[in-house]
Amino acid sequence: MAISVQNFIKLANFYNQMLATMAAICVEKGGIAMENYVGRFFVADTLEYIVEYGKRLMKQGNVPDDVARVIKIFEDRFESVKDLVTPTEKPIYEMTLEEFEKIMNI
Repeated sequence: MAISVQNFIKLANFYNQMLATMAAICVEKGGIAMENYVGRFFVADTLEYIVEYGKRLMKQGNVPDDVARVIKIFEDRFESVKDLVTPTEKPIYEMTLEEFEKIMNI
């Protein structure tokens, strides 16, 4: 995927739709809190990807001010969930049960 403002906007729209879907799922499952929903890890990974994409887009330059503000919003939001992303140091299938439980906050 070529790094472009249009692609960033598509990713941002996907993320926002995913959050709306996640909220609906949580309501449908009896009103569970979003922070207790198992899909929160995927959402955090997706946000991490979008933030990195935004950083690369900013490095290229020529980003409209409104898109730059959205990138900043996503970066701030990521700071609050970065402990949920899948670790990159070691794949899950190589972790011990204790390591996995620690990473997943179980």
